[in-house]
Amino acid sequence: MSKSNKLKKEIFKKVAEFYRAAHRKSKFVPGSSAVHYGGRTYDACEIISLIDASLDFWLTAGRFAHDFEKKFADFLGVKHCLLVNSGSSANLLALTALTSPLLGRHRLKPADEVITTACGFPTTLNPILQNQLVPVFIDIELGSYNIRVDLLEKAISKKTKAIVLAHTLGNPVNLKEILKFVYKHGLWFIEDNCDALGSVYQGRRTGSFGHISTSSFYPAHHITMGEGGAVLTSDVLLNRILMSLRDWGRDCWCVPGKDDTCRNRFNQQFGSLPFGYDHKYIYSHIGYNLKATDMQAAIGCAQLKKLPSFIKTRKQNFSFLYRRLKAYEKYFILPSALPDAEPSWFGFPLFVKDSAPFKRNDVVTFLEKNKIATRMLFGGNLLRQPAYKGIKCRVAGKLDNTDAVMNNLFWVGVYPGLESKMLEYMAKTFDIFIAKHT
Repeated sequence: MSKSNKLKKEIFKKVAEFYRAAHRKSKFVPGSSAVHYGGRTYDACEIISLIDASLDFWLTAGRFAHDFEKKFADFLGVKHCLLVNSGSSANLLALTALTSPLLGRHRLKPADEVITTACGFPTTLNPILQNQLVPVFIDIELGSYNIRVDLLEKAISKKTKAIVLAHTLGNPVNLKEILKFVYKHGLWFIEDNCDALGSVYQGRRTGSFGHISTSSFYPAHHITMGEGGAVLTSDVLLNRILMSLRDWGRDCWCVPGKDDTCRNRFNQQFGSLPFGYDHKYIYSHIGYNLKATDMQAAIGCAQLKKLPSFIKTRKQNFSFLYRRLKAYEKYFILPSALPDAEPSWFGFPLFVKDSAPFKRNDVVTFLEKNKIATRMLFGGNLLRQPAYKGIKCRVAGKLDNTDAVMNNLFWVGVYPGLESKMLEYMAKTFDIFIAKHT
């Protein structure tokens, strides 16, 4: 064994010791300890992997990034995965890719319409606006909080070219009807899978249905790199476009540290540039630099090994809360999924019925005072947010359910960091609240 490898082994051993000394979990004390809605679930393996990458000092995407991209694509059942610096960047790349001149008559152009919902996270919507496209909003269902597929045909127009949807809180949308609609009208479909990693629809993982799909690795998500995301596709041309847009807009596809992969670096003509201009500096798109670092990817590689157990735990935690809170269906709409869907839940949503003897703010305030974190369904009705005042858009029908969710819905966590004692405490806190208000 080389001296450097011996030193590495010693470093890793010390890192494991440091983890045990510095990252020991505190004992849960009901009413005093925080019950988070989400967060990092890790051990010494992630820290060792991070240190391993840092010792390489490659810094930008390298061996860990390439390993992660391959294994993540295999997990979802798609051909290509590109690691990026966030799920929001992944969504931006996905939409922007559809405007590429390389798509010919199928490219999206300014003023083309994109169907989506107003209930969700801003960066599902933002890329539509950032590419000068027009969002067309459709209402959602109560219970699933996904798009109402019965309204899709009412939303279509001659300008409609794409549909962009997220699986709300990990709950798969009605992919059977959506894909039927997509193929009937020749639309692009972008599948925002940021909250649904590990969810399954008709035996197939979500994130494998769209022409392009996206993932997020923010700490609250199913696996984390701290920051980070991915954009995925099985289409060779789309992958080429996505890579170009991610990497400054360049035409070259050489990975960092490699040259002349095409064997034609100084022997091509592009635009009105001189013949033989270095292909590494040819730009075919107006792009960005949205790459992730190898240190981020190293954490992701360690997390990916744990993903199956994370998914299992999320499902178990969700089932526990569902069983315990089912007694209160008189006051809450409990979450529901399609028969063909197996959600890998991001959170446990509860909709306070108008007939309940309390309001959402009452229960949220009570839970928060008892150290149980709650969250709204992100932006509620995004059209009511200050940022979107006066945007150019179209609403197909009314957004009554979207408004109802904005006013009545909250959610609590099911992430793997929740111990059984925490879940039991959550359930008992609901019991106490209901007893006080009924």
